[in-house]
Amino acid sequence: MNTIKAAAAAAMLAAAAATPAAAQQHAGHEGHAAHAIEGAMLTISAEGRVESAPDMATISLGVMTEGQTAAAALAENSRRMTALTQALRRAGIAERDIQTTNVSVNPQYAYVENQPPRLTGYQANNQVSARVRNLDTVGRVIDAAVNAGGNTVNGISFSHADPDAQLDAARREAAQNARRRADLYAQAFGMRVHRVIAINEGGGYTPPIPMPYMARMEAAAPPPPIAPGEVTTSVNVNVTYELR
Repeated sequence: MNTIKAAAAAAMLAAAAATPAAAQQHAGHEGHAAHAIEGAMLTISAEGRVESAPDMATISLGVMTEGQTAAAALAENSRRMTALTQALRRAGIAERDIQTTNVSVNPQYAYVENQPPRLTGYQANNQVSARVRNLDTVGRVIDAAVNAGGNTVNGISFSHADPDAQLDAARREAAQNARRRADLYAQAFGMRVHRVIAINEGGGYTPPIPMPYMARMEAAAPPPPIAPGEVTTSVNVNVTYELR
């Protein structure tokens, strides 16, 4: 019985002796966490922008036809649209770069004052987007589509087939702009940038250069001149710094 009591007492003494050390260690962790940020925190929002010549164009074009019935309008539209897509392929546009974007058949009405609308026929529309990877051929592609029966061109936009290089350049500029502004604020307050706490990219964006152009074109028209210009790629970044 005495042996059991002595063992229990020894265990209690060992636990009591260990508690201050454990408490001190726990307090040390809390103190480290509490002092992880010893200076002031500064969050900077910065943008990086680069401009470069595009290497791809996307053209929206198609066929609009009319008929006394919906079936007649659609049949003529389908015939001419088939010829148009074949012409695009002959012009060097790959199958994967041709995509249908709209097919519609709508009734057409004549409106006379004080009379109910009178149905005059139907209009069928079929639009495709074609990606042109050789910008030197954009005008010829449009010309080929029109000669094959296309009569609407709704717009052209320019972009990069592989935007990663432009995005990375914009990211580097955004990072440099963020650090430059952080250094400016730090110096203004008599401090210096100690380290980066967090980085958050707001997303990259390469806005296409639209050329709004909607017209019913005639087959005899010459190929239109095309000016690709430059594409602006931008990236936004939020960076939190510790200043000391």
